[in-house]
Amino acid sequence: MPAGAAPARAAEGTACVPVGSWVVPGAAEVAGRDVFTRAARNAVLLLGETHDNPEHHRWQLQTLAALYALRPDMVIGFEMFPRRVQPVLDRWVAGELSESQFLDAVDWGVVWSTDATLYLPLFHFARMNRIPMVALNIDTRLRRAVSQKGFDAIPEAEREGVTPPAAPGPAYLDYLLPFYREHVRDGKKRLDATRDDPDFRRFVGTQQLWDRAMAQALHAALAQPNRPLVVGVMGSGHIRHGYGVAHQLRDLGVPDVGALLPWNSGADCGQVVVGLADAVFGVAPPSSVPPGPPRQRLGIRFELVQGGARVLQVEKGSIAEAAGVRDGDVILEAAGVAIGPGDDIAEIVRRQAPGTWLPLKLKRGGGDNVEAVAKFPALPR
Repeated sequence: MPAGAAPARAAEGTACVPVGSWVVPGAAEVAGRDVFTRAARNAVLLLGETHDNPEHHRWQLQTLAALYALRPDMVIGFEMFPRRVQPVLDRWVAGELSESQFLDAVDWGVVWSTDATLYLPLFHFARMNRIPMVALNIDTRLRRAVSQKGFDAIPEAEREGVTPPAAPGPAYLDYLLPFYREHVRDGKKRLDATRDDPDFRRFVGTQQLWDRAMAQALHAALAQPNRPLVVGVMGSGHIRHGYGVAHQLRDLGVPDVGALLPWNSGADCGQVVVGLADAVFGVAPPSSVPPGPPRQRLGIRFELVQGGARVLQVEKGSIAEAAGVRDGDVILEAAGVAIGPGDDIAEIVRRQAPGTWLPLKLKRGGGDNVEAVAKFPALPR
């Protein structure tokens, strides 16, 4: 048992990963200093998150600060930014931009519509300590093209330098298949889909493209002087069990990849198994409530196009899904107002009062116009 570790707790109930404690999946609680000491020895360390969970971002900040104390030669890569905005990240770290200038210059409302206040403490930490920030992601157009056609059908000049991903293992396919089955496509779920379903294989190809692009950017950051500790901040789905980004990094010749994850209080303890990550940290349910009414979310990722906002992805269980919005739809109007080139659909939604309805006019494949109504829940009493 590692020095400072507490006796193992049974992986049952909500105490398998106690709030405020580190646990090695399948083993025991472990002291934070041991977690950080081991993590700092890696070439690349991956930190997971659920994007809209504030406790996950607080945990990330705490973890980054502890690692920085051990390895000030650090680089932080972020899934949230496509490669095209790298010059903006450099200017931010250099102290040349205000918050608002920074968020405008990276097209935050388009490239990552999650509330920016969740991430700003991480960005300020990097800026305060002059830690280089690296854009890990690719343009949404490329992801969509791979989803529709497959990686091999995309001309090499349009791949943003992404090389062919390492083939997925059977375990990764089994991991992704339930997510695919629950995702609504063409107005229905694919509950009977199998590993050999062509559309599922394209879905896997898109995930691998995403994993490969981030792995390549992390790998490139290792070439900086003094071979820094390269930390990747990204969704936990790209990290769990080493199936995603770590698998692609190993294919690129980086064997020493670490992974740390936040673990929600009350989550299924049956998932805390050997290989999930090097260690997980127990976090409580979000406790902070912003003043005033909650910021509304439609639950889509989008890009502005001529004549509206094209929906790139509809989140499972979102208001958009309930309204019947589909991937590929173009939002032409919201509340009878046309969406223009400079309009921010995310800001229009945020202004929507709880308990109200937002009529949407959509253009669907084939040129048909469709009416939809986004119904925002009322505030709980």
